Amino acid sequence: MESDSILPQLLLQLVLIAVNALFAATEIAVISLNETKVRRMAEGGDRKAAKMLRMVTEPTGFLSTIQICITLAGFLGSAFAADNFSDKLVNWLINDCEVSGVSPSALDTISVIIITLVLSYFTLVLGELVPKRIAMKRSESIARTVSGLMIGMTTVLRPIIWLLTVSTNGVLRLCGIDPEDNAEEVSEEEIIMMLDEGEEAGSIESGEKELIKNVFSLNDTTAEDVMVHRSQVAFLKRDDARTTLLNEIAESGYSRFPVYGENIDDIVGILYAKTYLTAQSRGERCEMKDFLMPPRFVHASTHINRILLDMQREHAHMAVVVDDYGGVIGIITLEDILEELVGEIWDESDEVIENIRERSDGSYDINGSTRLSDMCESIGCSIDSEADTVGGWVTEMLGGIPESGESFECGGMHVTVESTDKRRVLKVNVNVNILREDA
Repeated sequence: MESDSILPQLLLQLVLIAVNALFAATEIAVISLNETKVRRMAEGGDRKAAKMLRMVTEPTGFLSTIQICITLAGFLGSAFAADNFSDKLVNWLINDCEVSGVSPSALDTISVIIITLVLSYFTLVLGELVPKRIAMKRSESIARTVSGLMIGMTTVLRPIIWLLTVSTNGVLRLCGIDPEDNAEEVSEEEIIMMLDEGEEAGSIESGEKELIKNVFSLNDTTAEDVMVHRSQVAFLKRDDARTTLLNEIAESGYSRFPVYGENIDDIVGILYAKTYLTAQSRGERCEMKDFLMPPRFVHASTHINRILLDMQREHAHMAVVVDDYGGVIGIITLEDILEELVGEIWDESDEVIENIRERSDGSYDINGSTRLSDMCESIGCSIDSEADTVGGWVTEMLGGIPESGESFECGGMHVTVESTDKRRVLKVNVNVNILREDA
């Protein structure tokens, strides 16, 4: 085979592979661009970004241009290789390698297959895989470099693109697919999967992932799920004596209080303790009712994302939670909602309480007010109950308010009542060793 005559043909193949590589990289770069980031750069006056934005927002034309060029490069590469190298390879096999017993037509077929396989290998590696890998890592810089070229080529090839688009849409309609339909919106589950992948890749911290997941859960969480039950709320009575009110405010340590009239279901306002106490310290003659803010009521089933927006709009920090009959069942504060996002928030004066504490023997001391779902998540169990809290579940299982020391078994767990008062369960001990041994 004559090297002088082969060299230009090899250079032609390399050029066609390079063309294939250019458009393969461009395709991945366009697909990988962050539209929001590119739009922001374009609005900032970046001309290259404005061209990139066209490629992102009008992908059909640009991707068609890319596909046309890739197809032509591949077709021309195969055609030129078969035409230029097939005869030379056959002559080399017959004359130099002295292959005999095989007809020239068979050798010609074999040579075409060999040339195609060799060309395919180099095209795949140098014209597809390598440039696409590079484009995935440097999508913005590549898109910025080729944006002008792509816009120009798309303009030149517009008639061909139109024909291909019409043909494609026609086939889609025959298949029962509307080509004008927008792509499916990204679902919450897909975003959470992306967060998990980002955490595994190290691009997202575990705390960041949990915060974003908690934001999604706001839409599924109701006021009843996070409220402080009325049994744990410090209410003030409107008609109590001044000394009584001051003592109750001082003993509770809270900054805001729901105030009732005839009974707890008759909430007449919210008292901001700081304002009231400041007036008292100045010796002003005033009554508590003069400092009451109008109460805000929310239904128990209201989602807390809506409550959060309303509180933000109305500059409120507390709302009274009512049931279907208008009875007060608790309160919800801005802090309660924020804790759903970032976890427990403790004030300087708060006594830090562990709702679930593991003992050295592997059992757990659990406060009765702990959510049943939190207990199940912490100790790894599953409980089917209508109750919301651990105390409610224990009361349900024992058929009434139990005495300290009473116990029962459920789902492989041994539950012992540690302490109660006349109305509710205060603390229980849950031994899950039985559950683990059974597992």
